[in-house]
Amino acid sequence: PPSLGASSKPNEIPLANMLPGLLGSAEGLVAGAQPSHQVIDAHLAVQGTIRSYQVRGHLAAQIDPLGLNNMDREQAKKMIIRSVTVDEKDLDTVFQLPQTTFIGGAEKALPLREIISRLEKVYCGSIGAEYMHLHDLDQVNWIREKLESPGALELSKDSKRLLLARISRSAGFENFLAKKWTAEKRFGLEGVEMLIPCMKQVIDKSTEKGVECVVMGMPHRGRLNVLANVCRKPLEQILTQFAGLEAADEGSGDVKYHLGTYIERLNRATNRNIRLSVVANPSHLEAVNPVVEGKVRAEQFYRGDTEGKKAMSILLHGDAAFAGQGVVYETMHMSELPDYTTKGTVHIVANNQIGFTTDPRYSRSSPYCTDVGRVVNAPIFHVNADDPEAVMLVANIAAEWRATWHKDVVIDLVGYRKYGHNEIDEPMFTQPIMYSIIKKHKNVLDLYADKLIKEGTATKEEVDAIIDKYEKICEEAFK
Repeated sequence: PPSLGASSKPNEIPLANMLPGLLGSAEGLVAGAQPSHQVIDAHLAVQGTIRSYQVRGHLAAQIDPLGLNNMDREQAKKMIIRSVTVDEKDLDTVFQLPQTTFIGGAEKALPLREIISRLEKVYCGSIGAEYMHLHDLDQVNWIREKLESPGALELSKDSKRLLLARISRSAGFENFLAKKWTAEKRFGLEGVEMLIPCMKQVIDKSTEKGVECVVMGMPHRGRLNVLANVCRKPLEQILTQFAGLEAADEGSGDVKYHLGTYIERLNRATNRNIRLSVVANPSHLEAVNPVVEGKVRAEQFYRGDTEGKKAMSILLHGDAAFAGQGVVYETMHMSELPDYTTKGTVHIVANNQIGFTTDPRYSRSSPYCTDVGRVVNAPIFHVNADDPEAVMLVANIAAEWRATWHKDVVIDLVGYRKYGHNEIDEPMFTQPIMYSIIKKHKNVLDLYADKLIKEGTATKEEVDAIIDKYEKICEEAFK
């Protein structure tokens, strides 16, 4: 009930204020007559429908790029709109939109058919948003507005091209390593390459909002790619580690996918200097979380940054570890303690729907690996990693959420793992069905390039030029 939400603008409306609107929209009613039960019931049903999508829409969202766990449309509709019956005859009736939704944009009323189709697009597309468990009404409305406003998913032509270039770097880096060192362990990102553009977008948006220093903690999957493409650690340095040519006296001699980096560079998107550091971590997944938070807290302390506007943390997780490691829960619970808070962390889960060789259904009891985030009332966005534009929207919302509310937020990037746990493993023994689908699945770079060519944003030649450009950069560094 709305009375529970501590809100500065309560959304309770006396019934009397609604009657004129109800009367106006019901056909064949004499002015001044009491509205019929049918009219009131129909309007309540519409409100119920809208709320059902906001609460349960994520269960039916098409977030699995392999299509193994996605619900089919009809079953989804039955499950979402279960508390009210929607009559075929009502579908073309125009209904007043309640104040709890933003799907209308400037319009105040829409036909029911259109209402349902817009809600489906928002909540059952490539994004599954869990945010109705938040207690603060202003926060709920803030997210509703970001997600539901018409045109939320649209990107400009330049943004689409930049996105394509970023995906090509992310995928190109992995392809290059795979080509040069076929038998080397590198814990590649293939299947969730969108992690790199997603992180870059979060960082860009945050620097726009005034952040100067980002501390990142991550497991080993995709670490080399993050060092190369997010931090821009010189490729020569990364590649010499493969060749085994590093100077003998340099530090720890740990394996290359455990090492961190610290770098200060100009963020091209916002033209501001930004300091990026990736914390080195051991093989113990998630052990790095409290270290990162402590480092950010120290940065904030020495900068006199009491509101957390200058330094922030981004934590990357694997799906199995996020659900399985106690330290995640422990760190989460420190997120709002006055002496430990870092004013909100962006958690990005590189969810490849498998932990080493274990299926999610054998490794956790909750439906999602991110359910630990609900403990601290963090909004959670599940997104299909094969839909780059949806990932961009979610990255923007997450960065703005952190800048606005200074609380944790979780992005669950649902992809797959193209190879085994490392590149030498053969996953067909343990997951034959999943991997027979993955073998046929096109990678995200091809999917997105095809989409842009089809809609005329880029030509085949331009796409090839973007891909070749990065390959040349890698080859140069390799010399």
